[in-house]
Amino acid sequence: MTALRLHYSPGSCSLAVHAALEEAGADFEAVRLDLAAGDQFTPGFLALNPKGRVPVLETAHGPLTEVAAILGYVAATHPEAELAPADAFGLARMNAVNAWISSTVHVAIAHGLRGYRWADTEQARADMAAKAVSNYSKCFDLIDRDLAQGPWMLGHAISTSDFYVYLMTRWLPRIGLDTTPFPNVADHYRRMCERPSVRRALATQGLS
Repeated sequence: MTALRLHYSPGSCSLAVHAALEEAGADFEAVRLDLAAGDQFTPGFLALNPKGRVPVLETAHGPLTEVAAILGYVAATHPEAELAPADAFGLARMNAVNAWISSTVHVAIAHGLRGYRWADTEQARADMAAKAVSNYSKCFDLIDRDLAQGPWMLGHAISTSDFYVYLMTRWLPRIGLDTTPFPNVADHYRRMCERPSVRRALATQGLS
């Protein structure tokens, strides 16, 4: 029996965790959920995560939720993979990037794709979706600027933040954007796509 079980939905934010686990060389089982079929609302899954969302990482100590938290756990439990800075300030920088992606970047695109979570009327959701495009673009302006100092989000070494940024970049077309205005993001995405860990995660999830 593997030590870890990752509950995921193909192409969702759980992909960042999936690829990071692969990069870390973790011993884990990937458990696919069909969100359209309501797998996230079954009693068994809600016992793991009452929020009814992926990802969930089952560990020997209990389930973990939220991408930023799980990425931190993966880095901390697999130090040999060096997915987090060893110094306190560098680690705080990584956590700051991941917290910002979780609280701002991810929410920006969600306003465009899942406006029903925040608004009841069609007009309100349409206004939110229109604003989401510019908000997501502004986020990538900042990401592109940081990557200009690169080659990775934190500088010379890859970290969990790069897997989170990779996922957000992969979602650009979903909101009608691409990497053209963001050359450093485009280069980063290309290099992430070439990593064996990312390719393994994509293959497991049945994604191209």
